[in-house]
Amino acid sequence: MNKRKIFNDPVYGFITIPYEIIFDIIEHPYFQRLRRIQQLGLSNLVYPGANHTRFHHALGAVHLMSKAIHVLRSKNINISDHEAESVTIAILLHDMGHGPFSHALEKTIIAAHHEELSVQFMHFLNLEFDNKLDTAIEIFKGTYPKRFLHQLVSSQIDIDRLDYLTRDSYFTGVHEGVVGYDRLIEMLDVANDELVIEQKGIYSVEKFIIARRVMYWQVYLHKTVICAEQMLIKTLKRAKYLAQTKTELFATPALQYFLYNDFEIKDFIENKSVIEKFVELDDTDIYAALKAWQNCDDKVLSFLSDAIINRKLFKIELENVIISSERIAKVTEKVKKKFKVDEFDLQYFVFNDSTSNSAYTTESNRINIKFRNGNVLDVAQASDHLNLAALSETVVKHYLCYPKNL
Repeated sequence: MNKRKIFNDPVYGFITIPYEIIFDIIEHPYFQRLRRIQQLGLSNLVYPGANHTRFHHALGAVHLMSKAIHVLRSKNINISDHEAESVTIAILLHDMGHGPFSHALEKTIIAAHHEELSVQFMHFLNLEFDNKLDTAIEIFKGTYPKRFLHQLVSSQIDIDRLDYLTRDSYFTGVHEGVVGYDRLIEMLDVANDELVIEQKGIYSVEKFIIARRVMYWQVYLHKTVICAEQMLIKTLKRAKYLAQTKTELFATPALQYFLYNDFEIKDFIENKSVIEKFVELDDTDIYAALKAWQNCDDKVLSFLSDAIINRKLFKIELENVIISSERIAKVTEKVKKKFKVDEFDLQYFVFNDSTSNSAYTTESNRINIKFRNGNVLDVAQASDHLNLAALSETVVKHYLCYPKNL
C-alpha cells in the first residue's frame, strides 16, 4: 500500500506525508479525532471563517518540519534519518491531548493539562507501534541529547507557532498576523546545540514577534472570544455542579463519563479506558449537550446554553486597570434584581478576572540571532530598531462580564 500520500492544504498547497509511520499514525483513531476538534474553539463567533481543525494544524506542522529538516541538513547539521522521523512524529502529535474547547474543558470537567495528555497519548501509541516512538517522546519532553530538536517542536519560534500563526491568520482573515514562515525556516541554523536564526533573518523575526502579539490581542484574546469562552466555562461548571448533585442531564456517553466522574492525570496514566473515553469526546459532544441544555429545568444552565448556541453573548468590559469593586457591586445588584437569582447563582451571571500575554520573553527559550562572525545574541539585544524590551513586558487586561440590557 502506498503510504506517501499527498494532501491539498488550503494554506501551503500540496503537501506530502514524509514517512510511512506518519501515515499509520494519522490513520489511527486517536489522531482522526482531531478532525472533530476546532483549532480556535469559539473564535468563529467573531471570525466566521475560523472553522479549521487541529487535524489541519498538525498536518501543516508536519509539512513545515520537513522543510526545516531539509534546510538544517543543507547547512551540515547532523540529523539522522531516525531523528528526522522522530522529530516529525513529535510535531505531528504535539496537540494530541487537546480536548474540545481545550482550555474550557481543562478548567471544568477534566483536571489534566493537554500537554500531559499528549505525552500519555504518545506512550499508548508507542506500545501499539512497537516502541518506535521512544525518541519522539524524548524529543517532545526535552530529554533527548540534541536540544535543538526539541526547540523545533517547542520554543519561542518553533514549527508549531509558525503553522498556527500562518493558518489562523489565513482562516480568520487577520492579515496582520501573517508571518514569513518560509524565510524564517530558510534562516534556521544551529549553534552550540541551540536553534538560531541567521543574522539576515532578523527582520523576519521582528515581524514574527509583532504578528504574534497582534494575533493574541486581535484573535486569541479578542474580548468577545474571552467572553464566549468564559461563558462556556461557566456553563460546564454549572453542568458539573449539577452532575455532582446527582441531577440527571442530557449528555452523550463520552461526556456523561467525564461529567459524572472525577479524573486526574494519574487516572489517564494508570487506566487506558479513561484515555479511550477521552478519544470519544469532541466538539460535537459539547454542542449536542448545549443544544439540549437550552431546554433543561435548571434555569442557569438553560440560560447560558441558549446564550452560547444563539450567540446572545454577555457584555464584556475590558480594561487596562483593575475594575473597581464598586463597579462590580453595582452590576451585580442590577443582575440580581433583573434575573432574580440567589447569591450562589450570581457567579454564573457576573464574573470578572484578568488575562495576560507577553509577545516575547527573555527569561527562557530565547530567540537567538547568529551573526556572520559566529557571535550569538538574543534578538532583544540584536535588534537595532524594535523595542523588544517593551514587547517582553507582560500586558495584563482586566475584564467584567454580565448579561446585556440591564
